[in-house]
Amino acid sequence: MTTTLSTTQHAILARAIEHHDGKLDWFPDNLKGGARKKVLNAIFDRALITPLGDDWFVAAEGYDALGQPRPAPITLAKLDAIIANAEAAHCIDADAEIEAAVSAIEAKAKDDAKVKRTRDNSKQALVISMLKRPEGATINQICEATGWQQHTVRGTFAGAIKKKLGLTITSDKVEGAGRVYRIA
Repeated sequence: MTTTLSTTQHAILARAIEHHDGKLDWFPDNLKGGARKKVLNAIFDRALITPLGDDWFVAAEGYDALGQPRPAPITLAKLDAIIANAEAAHCIDADAEIEAAVSAIEAKAKDDAKVKRTRDNSKQALVISMLKRPEGATINQICEATGWQQHTVRGTFAGAIKKKLGLTITSDKVEGAGRVYRIA
């Protein structure tokens, strides 16, 4: 069976076979976006390429279409030789250093996750400092200081301050000032 390829398809497959061990890494400069996808779909539909992870490789039929010999399959002996070469070139000390660094970073991340923090310059910190004052603060005072709306202040009381930080907020009705909130 003879497969006719467009000039672009032929160039892509030939370049992959000659320069990249069958991996499609090169496309003509004028082939971008939708046009590239269309060409890839056309050669995929004819089973000339195959996906492997996020990459495309020339399939056995692609080699046949170009009249190129198919690559020899990897035998068990060849695979053992590849593994042996990789192990011989592998630096054990570097692995130990990398493992130690990763373990230290993971331990620090766990410690950081356990500590509840607030930033000193945040609006939440401003609200907490206003609530810790002996005179406390009204919702209107907090709105003016933060630029928030009243429902945002109430939500901060319930969510961030009470639930997340575990602080207790008390309120008293003061004549002439309205309701005043404090951290107990």
